[in-house]
Amino acid sequence: MFAVKTAGAADGADVAALTPEKVELLRGIFWDMCTVSSEIKTVEHPASGDTAAWSEEVLFISISAKTAEEMRTTYALTEFQSQSLNELLAQMDTLGSLLGDLTISQADALELLQALPADLAPDRRAVVETACKLVGKVNYFWGGKSLVLGWDSRWGTLREVTAAGNSTTDTYRPYGLDCSGFVDWVFYNITGGEYVIGHGGGAHAQHTYCTAISWEEAQPGDLVFYPEDSHVGIVGGRDENGNLLIVHCASGANNVVITGLEGFTSIGRPLYYRV
Repeated sequence: MFAVKTAGAADGADVAALTPEKVELLRGIFWDMCTVSSEIKTVEHPASGDTAAWSEEVLFISISAKTAEEMRTTYALTEFQSQSLNELLAQMDTLGSLLGDLTISQADALELLQALPADLAPDRRAVVETACKLVGKVNYFWGGKSLVLGWDSRWGTLREVTAAGNSTTDTYRPYGLDCSGFVDWVFYNITGGEYVIGHGGGAHAQHTYCTAISWEEAQPGDLVFYPEDSHVGIVGGRDENGNLLIVHCASGANNVVITGLEGFTSIGRPLYYRV
């Protein structure tokens, strides 16, 4: 057990400078507060076109942290320390508002938006701009949905994964969105809450509300899908070589990211654009 001293107290530690000793102390406290577990699972990928079925081993790492109340008991906080913790928790709304800033700041997102065609239809531009607001800001969460205009206050808070069918089911992790939840949030927000492209379903349902098009017809705002609709993303534009760029909430990156077309095998045009 570490001897805990509070910054600002009479015998408190100086926290202005992170010396090597303080870094080691923080590292020790972190590992004391968190439980890390891991497991290796085999993920099966179905055959698609000329590609045979294949499998890969994926390492899943979970980190579980002590709650504020557990901290009080485990570290036997003094009255002063407990009061300081209460004051910090009282400021979570303010901290959350800073985390929930929807200003587009990621360099790759800004570059993508700057490269959009000047004559792109306003509704398509709105889809891409809204999708870019979450790049790098929202964790992947299996079964995560959000029909909220703007930032969802639940994002980033520790929640149990209750949706079945995933290695993370029944574990606790920061709440966020899954791939179809991200796409739903985007269309819900550009319409002021009037349109949910999946109509309550997942990626497959979203695909059924699209018209099949060729890759040559792809425009920013169209949707792309993995085989068997196991994943969905939004066409964001093209890179300098003309290759498609996709905005999607990816489990591998545990965030909303902009990537190339790898893994996506079909494309559809949302019926929304005809409305």
